[in-house]
Amino acid sequence: MILGAVATAGYVITTPRVGEKFTEFYILGLGGEAINYPREMKVGEEGRVIVSIINREHETVSYRIEISLDGVSNNQAGPLVLEHDEKWEEVISFTPDSFNPDRREGYQKVEFLLYKNGENTPCLNPLHLWILVQE
Repeated sequence: MILGAVATAGYVITTPRVGEKFTEFYILGLGGEAINYPREMKVGEEGRVIVSIINREHETVSYRIEISLDGVSNNQAGPLVLEHDEKWEEVISFTPDSFNPDRREGYQKVEFLLYKNGENTPCLNPLHLWILVQE
């Protein structure tokens, strides 16, 4: 019985426990803080934010980011291959355009969708901003 307890204790000590698997995904204003996001823009004006991903999945993951305005793809980044605990941070832009005459002005939803390992469904809930677009 003592030998069994020693063997079990040895196994627990030498075998690391894998923590929770998750991906950090967030957007910041250009100052590197969660403030001063684009709020009002003109059609054709470029909006910019900092997008960050940190891989906490305990394995290598390939990510892709898609930016959409009112459900229409506007920009993308990737594929981005990150090792466990690796961070990717980059300034990403989006531009309200005049392709949709019904949505040229007014509030538009900017969504940041994160996909991993080539999947067609976002791996997390989209991040989003609301911007007031004017001619």
